[in-house]
Amino acid sequence: MRASSSDWSGEGIWMDAVERPTVVCLCGSLRFQHLFDSERRRLTSLGVIVLGPEPINDELTPSRRELLGELHLRRIDLADEVRVVSEGGHVGSATRREIAYARARRKVITSVEPGLDL
Repeated sequence: MRASSSDWSGEGIWMDAVERPTVVCLCGSLRFQHLFDSERRRLTSLGVIVLGPEPINDELTPSRRELLGELHLRRIDLADEVRVVSEGGHVGSATRREIAYARARRKVITSVEPGLDL
């Protein structure tokens, strides 16, 4: 089967149509930034699109915290899977809220820690 004209590379080469990659949203406390970075690299190397929170340098006021929380829920909306990043079983209240949000939207929920009670 030949690719559609939208798959034309512009260099005289027809590119094969590619399925949309899986999108995973990382959730958890940014105190585990090293785990976020490691999991992001691991998943990216497997061809996964990774979304996740980013540390910010600005003051984290209550209104900014609320804004960033809502932004993260939009990441979850875009994701096929939510992956909880934690260490020692730590899952805070914000992450639990995100898990409940993802569950209500029937997202697949996994964890970097085997056996973590979600």
